[in-house]
Amino acid sequence: MAPTTVQPRKQPPGQCRRAHSLKAARERGDIVVAYAELGSDRAAAALCGTTHKTVRRVVERCREGGAGSRPLRVHNTDSVQTLIAERIRSSDGRISARRLVPVARAAGYSGSARNLRRNRRVYQPWIAKRASTG
Repeated sequence: MAPTTVQPRKQPPGQCRRAHSLKAARERGDIVVAYAELGSDRAAAALCGTTHKTVRRVVERCREGGAGSRPLRVHNTDSVQTLIAERIRSSDGRISARRLVPVARAAGYSGSARNLRRNRRVYQPWIAKRASTG
């Protein structure tokens, strides 16, 4: 039998592999500093041990507003956030998500009970009490 070789999987044209950078924050900072000092993509790439394309991407992303700046994610519980907080405070943290769902739906919430359970954990007052009694 002849040994079989595994062919690398080809990426469809026009589609990039990663949506995020694999460089650590320190490496990205080093690249930006090297580019600022040297003024050339290729010189900074040679100094940092990467390609000029990576230097160009990192510097461009830094100019656009920083490597780690992302807009806050919108949650479907945001519209009833104050209602949930109020109900949890008034029940001293004892209300369940099962009881919150009808109230939240009346206020315009269209999500699931699971998301309300996740959101309810943010307002549990006894978590702070446990942590402080240490």
